[in-house]
Parts: sequence; structure tokens; C-alpha cells
Amino acid sequence: MHWTIGGIAGLIAALAFAYLVVRIAGLVGKAGKILDETRLTVKTTTDNVQPTLVKLTDTVSLTNDQLARVDGITSNVSSMATNASALTSLFSATLGAPLVKVAAFTYGVRSAMAATGRGGRHGKGQS
Repeated sequence: MHWTIGGIAGLIAALAFAYLVVRIAGLVGKAGKILDETRLTVKTTTDNVQPTLVKLTDTVSLTNDQLARVDGITSNVSSMATNASALTSLFSATLGAPLVKVAAFTYGVRSAMAATGRGGRHGKGQS
């Protein structure tokens, strides 16, 4: 067997290429395992998330029902506040002005009585 420098260089290149192919095959195999694990993880996550989403949908539906009830209660409270305001205005208009007049009249009568009482005593004491 006769080896030339070109033959040896070719053999080294072939061995390097074979080594490169083996390394790349190992990396592709590891990448395949990583992809398999990723697929299993995604499947497990999907299996676990689907029931949670169903429960979440039920919760949102119940929350919407409760909000509709609260909206009705809020409307009723608003109506009651409007009615109370109208009743207050009505009371003020019908009884407020006469009560102010009565209060002013009684104040005037009390003031006049007090002035008469003081003036009468003071006047009697001087005569």
C-alpha cells in the first residue's frame, strides 16, 4: 500500500466530515427530544387549561347575571332618590313657606310681648 500526501489529506478530510456528520446527527437527535418534550408540555398545558377556561366562562356568566341584578337595584335606588327629592321639594313648596311665615309671626308676637312687658314695668316704676 502506497500512501500519498493527497491520499492522506483526503482521508483526514473524510474522517473530519464523518465526525461532523456524527456530531450534527447527535444535535438533531437532541433537538428532536427537545421538540418531543415541548410537544408533551404543550399537550399537558392544553389539557389543564381547557377545564380552567370552561370554569372561567361559567364564572364570567354568573358575574354578568349578578351585574344585571345590581344594575336593577341601582336603577331602583336612583328612582327612590328622585322620588325623595321630589317629595322634599313638594313639602318645601307646600309647607315650608307657611311655616316660615308662622315662625316669623310668632317671633314678632314674642318680641312685642317682651317689649310690652319691659316697657310696662319700666313705665309703672317711673310714675
